[in-house]
Amino acid sequence: MPGRIPDPSVTAGSLPSLGPLAGISATTLTDKLRFGDFQEFGTMLSPLHFLGKRPLVIKTERDEEVDRRKRRREKNKVAAARCRNKKKERTDYLQKESERLEMLNSGLKAQIEELKLERQQLILMLNRHRPTCIVRTDSIKSPEVEANPLLQQLEAK
Repeated sequence: MPGRIPDPSVTAGSLPSLGPLAGISATTLTDKLRFGDFQEFGTMLSPLHFLGKRPLVIKTERDEEVDRRKRRREKNKVAAARCRNKKKERTDYLQKESERLEMLNSGLKAQIEELKLERQQLILMLNRHRPTCIVRTDSIKSPEVEANPLLQQLEAK
């Protein structure tokens, strides 16, 4: 009959399948169940446990803290994975950007060399043309100021 208070002379050891509660008086168990003092017994107790039925899970503060910790760890795990992926994407992007800039730099260096060579050829053409040129003004700077190894080699021949 539900709501019946057990006989105080009955101990928990005499009740079936109470295991770790053996030796505790029925009155103590009844008082602890009535006042909700489950810290001592953990989550294994419920009124249905005494009837041999499936025990009702009673959450304690400790269980709630464990659940909160699990949820926090799970959220942290997801956030860490997202952070690692973002960092990897950023690294890949920077690597590709670095390769692109290195190619651009080498292309610009080759262009500089071509322009230097073209400049030397133009200076050589100008110096060859100078003796035959009729128009001479002092306001025009002469490329002779610049050292021209190609011109010196041609004049030496």
